[in-house]
Parts: sequence; C-alpha cells; structure tokens
Amino acid sequence: MFSPSRRFVFPGALSPPYLCCSKPKDQFDNLEKHTQWGIDVLEKYIKFVKERTEIELSYAKQLRNLSKKYQPKKNSKEEEEYRYTSTKAFLATLNEMNDYAGQHEVISENMTSLITGELTRYVQELKQERKSHFHDGRKAQQHIETCWKQLEASKRRFERDCKEADRAQQYFEKMDADINVTKADVEKARQQAQLRHQMAEDSKAEYCSTLQKFNSEQHDHYYTHIPNIFQKIQEMEERRIVRIGESMKTFAEVDRQVIPIIGKCLDEITKAAESIDHKNDSQMVIEAFKSGFEPPGDVDFEDFTQPMKRTVSESSLSNSRGDGKSEPKFGGKSKGKLWPFIKKNKSPKQQKEPLSHRFNEFMTSKPKIHCFRSLKRGLSLKLGAGPEDFSNLPPEQRRKKLQQKVDELNKDIQKEMDQRDALTKMKDVYIKNPQMGDPASVDHRLAELGQNIEKLRLEVQKFEGWLAEVEGRLPMRTEQARRQSGLYEAQNTSAVNSCAQDRESPDGSYTEEQSQETEMKVPATDFDDEFDDEEPLPTIGTCKALYTFEGQNEGTISVAEGEMLYVIEEDKGDGWTRIRRNEDEEGYVPTSYVEVYLDKNAKGAMTYI
Repeated sequence: MFSPSRRFVFPGALSPPYLCCSKPKDQFDNLEKHTQWGIDVLEKYIKFVKERTEIELSYAKQLRNLSKKYQPKKNSKEEEEYRYTSTKAFLATLNEMNDYAGQHEVISENMTSLITGELTRYVQELKQERKSHFHDGRKAQQHIETCWKQLEASKRRFERDCKEADRAQQYFEKMDADINVTKADVEKARQQAQLRHQMAEDSKAEYCSTLQKFNSEQHDHYYTHIPNIFQKIQEMEERRIVRIGESMKTFAEVDRQVIPIIGKCLDEITKAAESIDHKNDSQMVIEAFKSGFEPPGDVDFEDFTQPMKRTVSESSLSNSRGDGKSEPKFGGKSKGKLWPFIKKNKSPKQQKEPLSHRFNEFMTSKPKIHCFRSLKRGLSLKLGAGPEDFSNLPPEQRRKKLQQKVDELNKDIQKEMDQRDALTKMKDVYIKNPQMGDPASVDHRLAELGQNIEKLRLEVQKFEGWLAEVEGRLPMRTEQARRQSGLYEAQNTSAVNSCAQDRESPDGSYTEEQSQETEMKVPATDFDDEFDDEEPLPTIGTCKALYTFEGQNEGTISVAEGEMLYVIEEDKGDGWTRIRRNEDEEGYVPTSYVEVYLDKNAKGAMTYI
C-alpha cells in the first residue's frame, strides 16, 4: 500500500518493493515489462510442450514402422519360419512394440489436450486481463494529472489576480495623494482597486476549492485506485505462476500414467523371451527335415588282388563285372549300377538288404553325389518344380507333402460343395418364385461345379494312393497311380543312366569327361519291384488300448478297450500311432486312445533325419 510520503510498494510474491518517485507512472512501466516477460515465459513453455508432443509422435511413428518392417509377410516362406518359439517370441516383441508406440501417442495426445490447449486459451485470457488492468491504471493516472493541471491553473490565476489588486491599490493611493488629480479620477482609481480586490478574493476562493478537490482526488488515487489496480495485477501474475507450476505437474503426470502400461509391455516381452524352448525348436527342425532313412551299413571290402574278378561294394556306382564278361550295352555304353531303385539281379543276401541301406550307400559316395546333383539339375530342367508325387523327396518328407496336398484338395472340394449348395438353394428359390429369376440360368454353373468336384476327388484318390504307398498301407501302387507317375519315372531313369554313362569309364572307374550318348529308358516296373522285397517294419514296443476305436477309414485298424498290441511306428506329430495285431492286421489308431510302452533297445525306436 502507499505511505503518506507518496512511496508505495507492490506487495506479495513479486517483492522486492517497487520504489516510487513523485508519480507512479514509472512503476506502471516496470510492471508492464514484468508482466509481458511472464507471458513470454508461458508461451515459451507452451512451445516446449508442443515440440515434445511432436517428438513423441515421431518416435511412435518410427517404432510402428520398425515393427511393420520386420513383421512376416502373409502367405510367404518367411511366415512359415515363425512357428519356432524363438521367432514367435520375436513376433510377440514386435507386437508389444506396437503397443509401446501407442503409449507414446497417448502421451502426445494428453499433453496436447491438457497442457498445450489449456495454456494457449489461458494466455489469451491473461493478455486480455493484463490489457484491462493497465488501461485502468493509465486512466487513473490521466485523471490525477488532469486534476493537477486544474489546480495549477487556479493557482496561477489567483496569483495573477493578487498582483493586479496590489497594483490597483498602489495606483489609487497615489492618485488620492496627488492634489492636482481631480476628484473623479480619484474615485475611478478607488473603484478599480476595489474591483481588483474582489477578483483576487474570487480567485482565492476558486483556488481553495480546486486545491481541496485535488487533495481529495490525489488521496483516492494513491490510497485507493492505484493500490487496487496493483493488487489485481499482482493476483494476475500469481495466477500465472501457479498455472505454469500446475502445467509442469501435469507434464510429469502424463508420463507417469503410461508407465504401468509400458511396464506391462516390457513384461510381455520378457515373458515371450522366457517362453523360448530350445529343445522344442530343435525337435521341430528334426520333424521338418526328417528323411526316414537309416544310416548306411558298413562298406564292403574291395579286393584288388584279383584283377579279373574284382568285386564291387554295394555302395559303389562302378559297373559290375564277372568272369571277364561285360554287361549288355545300351546305346553304346555299358549299363552301370546307377540308382538303388533300378532292378538288377540280386543275391539272396542282397535281396534281404533294406532299400534304405542301398540308397544311403549311394548318397554317401562322392562320385555318386556328383552324379546325383547332375541328375537333379537335369530333372529341374525337364520337370520344373519336381514330380507330382514328390517321389524325389525322402520318405518322411514325401509323406508330409502328400498329406498337405490331400488336405488342400479336401478344402477345395469343400469350397466347391459349398458353392454348389448355395446355387442349389438359389435354384429352389427360383423354382418356387419364377419372378425372381430363371432356374435354368444356374444349371451350367452347377454342372461346372459337379465336374470340378469330380476332378478334385480323383486328385484326392490319386494322392491318397501315393500317401498309402508311402505309409506302407498298400503293397504297391495301383495302375492308375503307376500311369500318372510313369512320365517322371521314365525321365528320372533316363537322366540317371545318362549321368552314370558320363561318369563311368570302360574299366569301371569314374571320369570327368562329358558324353553325348543317347539316353536309355528303364521300364517303370523296375522301380516298383524294389518295394516288394522290403521286410515288415520291426516291433518297437507294445501298447494297451485305453478306449474302443472303430477303424472305419482306410489305413486304420479297430481295437477293443484293454487289448494289447504291438507298436511298429511312433506318432510323428500327426496324432496317429501305427500298430500291429498279427502278421496280416496292422494300421493306425489315434495316439490318445492307446498307452505306449516303447522298447528302448529296439532298432526301430530310433529316429533318423
């Protein structure tokens, strides 16, 4: 408040006090500068928060783009790789990073609405209030200055009138003392002096009134109006300071609100990392690339001490020779032992040797591997992606591919049947309500669907035949399957013979020279006869039927609850176990229907890749 000595202070949080001079105008200037500085600070803080929100949005966008960049593409080979626990954990991490980015977007939105928007509106109101207070202060200052000017004018007029009255009185006294002056002149001077005295008295009265009014106005100005204005300015400034403090608290609270959700995202990433099972991933790799072949047997001793009767190991690809006689020639080249599936004369011991042993012996010989690669390149050129029956794959991989193909065909059949059912219902509606459409318009489409379903069913039968052959359900392929795969077998055999001829020299050794001889064709029946000599699968354990199972589908076998049977093939991940009741009865049952007791010492209990 203002002191009687016309010094005033600005109380409250804006201390130190503002010193005054004879007029408070200087203090208004100082306050005006200070309050403008406060508004500038507020606007600077708004700009800071706005840039923070832009950074949060940019960071969230970059996180989302990063997560999207490493997401697996749909219907691609990369998507198949995400079945392992490690890649599943990585996918979960990418998804959590999306949620993590979402929380940064929430931070940006809340800061924009709770801080930037609110403070922007408050700054506009603050500017209007500040303008109003300083306008009132200037108005009060102008009023007191006007009163002061009126007082000064009244004072000068009173002073002038007093001086005029003194001069008139001196002139009258001078005229009255002069004997030469007429009485009329003396009377005139006396009247003039009286008039001047009266004017001085009037000016004095006016000056006194004006002075009293000014003193009252000045008292109100310095003790009421100006303190009130300063108090309002102080309250305005204090509200600004409190508001910026509250905004800073909100700034921290917005971050604190998303910390639990961000922590949950990080917990989920940790949980995904802990779910990685290296044993499970290894087992999946084993199941994916398991070939079903057994390791090759021991390599036979080759006796080179008898030049004319050199025996050849079963695992070699060199030509068989006996008693110095050469094999019959086809197309100018001797027929070597090219492929383990091609029929040849076998000794009783060789006839009992499993087919897989001979195949592995063929695969583990370096010259044969080179030949096999040449064969593979030749087949790729002739058949493109590979044979239709996947006979170029190992047994286990071939079974999985065939099963996958059967499932795809069954899905296609179901789609076609759904379309046919829908068109049949539409036709019935047309028959009942001819105005809705012509029933005959759907007959052509129904006929096409029927043909498509029949073709797909034939395809399913074909692949199921190959699948049954691989799984050992059928002793040999049907004539229909034989005809459908005959083209591949002929080209396969021809490419093998050509490869062997290119690598084989007359003395039975291998060379690197290329040959342009004509390919020979081996009958497809030679490939099939190899499967007739395979031994039945060995028993790897026993099992007890927990429930009764009616095996109505092809390849399954019926069992009664409590019945004891032999296990000849473990569950390979498809939910089925192969069992045997006697020499003539064997098939598949659901793994969940039996309790298996495996023999750890059984040869068949081992799984090979």
